[in-house]
Amino acid sequence: MTAIKHALQRDIFTPNDERLLSIVNVCKAGKKKKNCFLCATVTTERPVQVNVVKVKKSDKGDFYKRQTAWALRDLAVVDAKDANKENPEFDLHFEKVYKWVASSTAEKNAFISCIWKLNQRYLRKKIEFVNVSSQLLEELPKVTEESVPSGENQSVAGGDEESLDEYQELNAREEQDIEIMMDGCEYAVSNAEAFAEKLSRELQVLDGANIQSIMASEKQVNILMQLLDEALKEVDEIEHKLSSYEEMLQSVKEQMDHISQSNDLIQLSNTNNMKLLEEIEFLVNYLDLSKGHIKALTDGDLSSSKGIEACTNAAEALLQCMNIALRPGHDKLHAVQQQQQQFKDLREQFARRLANHLNNVFVQQGHDQSSTLAQHSVELTLPKHLPFHRDLLRYAKLMEWLKNTDCEKYEGLNKNYVDYISRLYEREIKEFFEVAKIKMTGTSKEGKKFGLHGSSGKLTGSTSSLNKLSVQGSGNRRSQSSSLLDMGNMSASDLDVADRTKFDKIFEQVLSELEPLCLAEQDFISKFFKLQQSPALPGSVVADSDDVDGAHLSRPHNLLGDKHSISSEKEEAGIIRSMMIKVFRCIEPELNNLISLGDKIDSFNSLYMLVKMSHHVWTAENVDPASFLSTTLGNVLVTVKRNFDKCIWNQVKQMEEVKISKKSKVGILPFVSGFEEFAELAESIFRIAERRGDLDKAYTKLIRAVYNNVEKVANESQKTPRDVVMMENFHHIFSTLSRLKIACLETERREAKHKYTEHLQSYVIYSLGQPLEKLNHFFEGIEARVAQGIREEEVSYQLAFNKQELRKVIKEYPGKEVKKGLDNLYKKVDKHLCEEENLLQVMWHSMQDEFIRQYKHFEGLIARCYPGSGIIMEFTIQDILEYFSSIAQSH
Repeated sequence: MTAIKHALQRDIFTPNDERLLSIVNVCKAGKKKKNCFLCATVTTERPVQVNVVKVKKSDKGDFYKRQTAWALRDLAVVDAKDANKENPEFDLHFEKVYKWVASSTAEKNAFISCIWKLNQRYLRKKIEFVNVSSQLLEELPKVTEESVPSGENQSVAGGDEESLDEYQELNAREEQDIEIMMDGCEYAVSNAEAFAEKLSRELQVLDGANIQSIMASEKQVNILMQLLDEALKEVDEIEHKLSSYEEMLQSVKEQMDHISQSNDLIQLSNTNNMKLLEEIEFLVNYLDLSKGHIKALTDGDLSSSKGIEACTNAAEALLQCMNIALRPGHDKLHAVQQQQQQFKDLREQFARRLANHLNNVFVQQGHDQSSTLAQHSVELTLPKHLPFHRDLLRYAKLMEWLKNTDCEKYEGLNKNYVDYISRLYEREIKEFFEVAKIKMTGTSKEGKKFGLHGSSGKLTGSTSSLNKLSVQGSGNRRSQSSSLLDMGNMSASDLDVADRTKFDKIFEQVLSELEPLCLAEQDFISKFFKLQQSPALPGSVVADSDDVDGAHLSRPHNLLGDKHSISSEKEEAGIIRSMMIKVFRCIEPELNNLISLGDKIDSFNSLYMLVKMSHHVWTAENVDPASFLSTTLGNVLVTVKRNFDKCIWNQVKQMEEVKISKKSKVGILPFVSGFEEFAELAESIFRIAERRGDLDKAYTKLIRAVYNNVEKVANESQKTPRDVVMMENFHHIFSTLSRLKIACLETERREAKHKYTEHLQSYVIYSLGQPLEKLNHFFEGIEARVAQGIREEEVSYQLAFNKQELRKVIKEYPGKEVKKGLDNLYKKVDKHLCEEENLLQVMWHSMQDEFIRQYKHFEGLIARCYPGSGIIMEFTIQDILEYFSSIAQSH
């Protein structure tokens, strides 16, 4: 095997710069026995590449050739089949599994061991070794001559680097020694046995010399043993002396231990004294309240600014003493217990005194504020509470102290403040709204028309008792609720503008007074009672006014809830809203009553209220969407939106119920002119509005109702032709929408123009058929014959349409008769058209164009059907122009 290994190294691997480390003679399992060699090699150049190479003898049998090579990094598993029994079979898992049978188990084990060591040294990859003895992998295998055939012990047998470098080339000195030995034994090559015998004899001579040397050294060994015995005796003497020294030191050790124990006790005593001093200093420093603070808590002046400041400092010092974290065992000390009890007594005493004083302040301020109501009752203004708030805010820190120390008294003050201030605000707000109602209705006499009686102007009845509109014409007495039908009355409209402007200013004044009042009170409650105004409560955001049904407002939690819940910002925001609802409980009902009154005075006031209320809701939401003002105005906005929708619904209903006179011409319908004034009014009101969604929806509903009812009236009209009613009213609507430029009604504007043009043309064609009636019938008969297939030049041969019949018909319409017919037509058109729309000249010009078109059409038929006859009309186009012009000027 060694000779084969050397031959492979020389012939195959050395030319490729590779070193052969291990070799195993194998054949494939289960097939015909064709032997080959698996070789483990490494490259001599760096980086080192490790390969497993399959070498096979050539077919000629003279040399070996390299057949297949696998990189060791591609090897995944080495399976030895059995770790306990000798088994020459093993598998190598590359890209596929290769099954081999080695010539001997020893060769297999040596090869696997070499693979394991190469993996450990050169590769980062862990090859999985299956069914391999752990001893084979952990220890360096030692292959003996008994287990390996001659020459096989040259394979890699060690785990160190030298075992992998076994087959290295001889250096120059080794080659020289071998040459000298070979020269001394020239017959070594030809007679190996003689050479071996000579080497054996020389080895025996060396062994004899070694034995004699060992025998000569026996005397020296005896001398060495004697010296060792003497050394042992010296060691025994030294051990004896050390024992005596240890006994003497034992007594010294006991004395030193006693001294050390005394020092420990002294140190412990000093430590305990220092700790005791530290504890006493802690208690004295943190549980001691100065006499000045005690005096301020018991007898301090709560009326002056200095007294309030002293009481505040004393209360904070007391709170610090009570909140100090005592160390374990302090609460069992009698002095500490007494001090804590004193603190509790001071806290309760001061809390009681503070609560009584603030209750008295609430009552006194309520009386002082009531005295100023008289001067505000004349003007539409609300009394300002800023001085009251400024005085109370001096106690804000004390309220915070009370909130942290005595929740019961804190909540009691909270309730008492709400009770006192709510009654005060109720009186102020009700008188404020009564003044607003009186200013809206004018004198008390006028106020009785709207359910007010006496100078107080209190409302009687409900919104369901609104005056009903009369739609039977402008001659009836005008009611207080407006509609599109009575907006056409200009004198009444001028009165409406003044009344509505007055109402708008008063309503804006009311909202402008309420808004700062609510915001100031909410800010004061937050600062005085130390409550957080944010975050916003879920569900508190006001719904859009476009979605009335979806609007809902969540209500806050009860004010006197769990003590621990007050610390929550969410709960505190709920407490503020609850207090504001109680303080201003009369605002929403009073606003609803004022809205109801405005709706009674004039239903179109809902437009003003919708814009103003939407603006104030938008402003309040930008400040704080969860505030009381925002939610309250949002609720009222829902009511205003419903009133606005009801107003629009009533206008639509009144249009549907309109009746026209059968004896007079229709003209511009009252709800058409009313829509124009409504649109002008609405555009002036909503010019600066943030949201137009409600108005755009109302426009759409109203314009569709106007269109439908114009067509309905036109169909029912007996005095005025349907085309005239449609033309005049849709022309008016088109002019209105073009002038106002309402974006959401652009489609309706184009529709109005189309309907106006369509019915204008229809009326012109219908009217012009009458002045030349026989001539029209004659030429219609000619066109019918041509349509039946008769050629135009053959029509003159028809008996009913020969030249004589044509001349006869033409003679019936001389210029004088035509002018007379046109004059009658002008008078009839004048009777049909109304003066308000001023469409007579437009209509007359359209008739002139249509008449000329018909004249040219008749001339064309005469030229085509009666060629060369010389028949012409008895009037010309110039005559027609003169007729139309003279008739228009004469009227």
